[in-house]
Amino acid sequence: MNDMTVKTIYTPEPPRALQAKPPKITAQDVNVYYGDKHAIKGLSITIPDKAVSAFIGPSGCGKSTFLRCINRMNDTIAGCRVTGKITVDGYDIHDRDLDVVQLRARVGMVFQKPNPFPKSIFENVAYGPRIHGLSKDKTDLERIVVESLKKAGLFEEVKDRLAAPGTGLSGGQQQRLCIARAIAVNPEIILMDEPCSALDPIATARIEELIHELKQNYCIVIVTHSMQQAARVSDLTAFFHLGNLIEVGDTDVMFTSPQDKKTQDYITGRFG
Repeated sequence: MNDMTVKTIYTPEPPRALQAKPPKITAQDVNVYYGDKHAIKGLSITIPDKAVSAFIGPSGCGKSTFLRCINRMNDTIAGCRVTGKITVDGYDIHDRDLDVVQLRARVGMVFQKPNPFPKSIFENVAYGPRIHGLSKDKTDLERIVVESLKKAGLFEEVKDRLAAPGTGLSGGQQQRLCIARAIAVNPEIILMDEPCSALDPIATARIEELIHELKQNYCIVIVTHSMQQAARVSDLTAFFHLGNLIEVGDTDVMFTSPQDKKTQDYITGRFG
C-alpha cells in the first residue's frame, strides 16, 4: 500500500486563536498504530487554552483516535501503540511518573452517546469528587454537585429531583449531566467526541450554547461530523484525512479560504 507522507499545512501566520490564547496541548510527530494499521501519521498540532478546537473530517480519518490520545484512553485498547510526544501545560503525558487517573481527572471526556451511571442525578455528579477525595465533607460535596450542575446548565431543571435516576432524563439532559459529571472533578480540558450526534436540534442548540459558555474556563476539543457545528462553536478547526492532519487554522479562515484542496473539497461537499 502506498503510504504517501502528507505535509501538514498551516495558515501563513499562527492562527489568531493561538495568538490570543496560551497553548494548552501540544502534539509533536504523533503516530498511532492499531496492530499493523497506521491510524495517525506524524501529527503535530498546538491547541489553545480557553477556546474550542474542532476536529473535522470523514469517518475513519483519525479524529477520535487522536482525541483519545489526549487523555490516554487508547491505553485501554489492545494492540494500540502511540509514538511521538503530547504535552499538557508543557508536561509529557507519557512520563513514567504521571498518574493516568489524575490525568483523566484533568482531561474530562464526554462521549457520543450520553452514558449516565445507573445512579441518581446527584450520585452521577458526586461520584468523581468522592473517589478523588475532592470534598471535605457532605456539605462540600453538595456544593460541588450544585455548582457542576449549574455550570452544565442543568440545575434549574433537576433541582427538585436530584434523587431521581439520571437515566430517566431526556437525551439532551443526560448529555448535560455527563458534562456536569466531567466538570465536577475540576478538569482543565474537556474532550467531546461527537456530543450532539444522538440529540435532536433543540438539545443540540443547548449543548452548543453550553460549549460557548464553558470555553471561558476550559480548553475544549470537539470531534464533529457536522461542519455547520464546527463553524458555529469553534475558534480553531483541524481537518483530518486518512490519518493525516491536512490543515489547521482559525475556523473563519478554514471555512472561507482553506489552504489545501482536500480541505476545500471536503468543506464544499465533494467528498466525505
